[in-house]
Amino acid sequence: MSHRSPCPIACTLDLLGDRWTLLVVRDLIYGRSQFKEFLASPEGIATNILSNRLARLCEAGLVSRTGTSYALTEKGRTLGPVLEAVRDWGLSQLPGTGVFM
Repeated sequence: MSHRSPCPIACTLDLLGDRWTLLVVRDLIYGRSQFKEFLASPEGIATNILSNRLARLCEAGLVSRTGTSYALTEKGRTLGPVLEAVRDWGLSQLPGTGVFM
């Protein structure tokens, strides 16, 4: 993947900054592992977008695929605290949000 600049924030956003990728990572953290389980998330991701995001995450070494199951790699699990910080910010700053399970 090429990057638009050497800035680590820009490089991270190149990989994770679209509308869907962190939601797929969230679902993996919460224990979803099957394609149909990701499709059942309330945000309503389309199958082609989900396929693309899972492939990109696998290519980046954040997700592994075994048969029909997906799992975060050790590298992917390092995103856990990042998502916790985003969740906590949303809970404190965006009225009407709640904990998603």
